[in-house]
Amino acid sequence: MVRGGNAVVVSKGFQDLQLHRRGHNLPWKLRQRSEQEVKKRVYVCPETTCVHHDPSRALGDLTGIKKHFCRKHGEKKWKCDKCSKKYAVQSDLKAHSKICGTREYKCDCGTLFSR
Repeated sequence: MVRGGNAVVVSKGFQDLQLHRRGHNLPWKLRQRSEQEVKKRVYVCPETTCVHHDPSRALGDLTGIKKHFCRKHGEKKWKCDKCSKKYAVQSDLKAHSKICGTREYKCDCGTLFSR
């Protein structure tokens, strides 16, 4: 494809450029932000003692606040068979299980540490 005398390689980057250029043809009022425009929603933790209960420390998406609440304030019903550590989310237990017991550091007193 040739534009303005310059050779242009058709690629994903060129398609992005075309979409970008379409924005320049929009009337000003469509591109301008209105004062009534809703700002980004934030999600606060319902637990009043949590730092994420404060709107200035809120999370930006609903999934994030759900995961946070479950991990930090939910029941920890998933237990590691090796070390008895408990988790509220099964995927956290699975991730832990992959490394549990692989890196052990032992103090002279006999206490084991994973890190």
